[in-house]
Amino acid sequence: MSFIKNHINRDSLSQFARFALVGGFATLLHYGIYWALIHLFKFEGECWINLSYSIGYVVAWFCNFYLSAHFTFQSRTSVKRGIGFAVSHGINYVLHILFLNLFLWLGLSETWAPVPVFCIVIPINFILVRYVFRSKYFEN
Repeated sequence: MSFIKNHINRDSLSQFARFALVGGFATLLHYGIYWALIHLFKFEGECWINLSYSIGYVVAWFCNFYLSAHFTFQSRTSVKRGIGFAVSHGINYVLHILFLNLFLWLGLSETWAPVPVFCIVIPINFILVRYVFRSKYFEN
């Protein structure tokens, strides 16, 4: 019980709320780019679906890094934090692609397959990103 009290406090709840706002924006941006590429530009086939998803992810990543540093965790950006953020999102990206392809394989349409992916991967991402911006290791 003390572990929960030590890790769930007002600060972490406030951070999670800000993370949800930033993450929601980044997720909508990511999904919007993905959707536009597969529907407006008619990218079809597994390779193009993964490429469209990846392009959306990279664009959202840049927005997410800046907003996470300044708004969510109220920290400065630094090379170390950028590297840590990139590594955490590298792990996150692999999870995204694996789950996307799993849900496509299970028969979800390319339009809806990202939705359960976001639900699974976003909480994992919060833990990784919080570590990067709160750990003393990633300070200047």
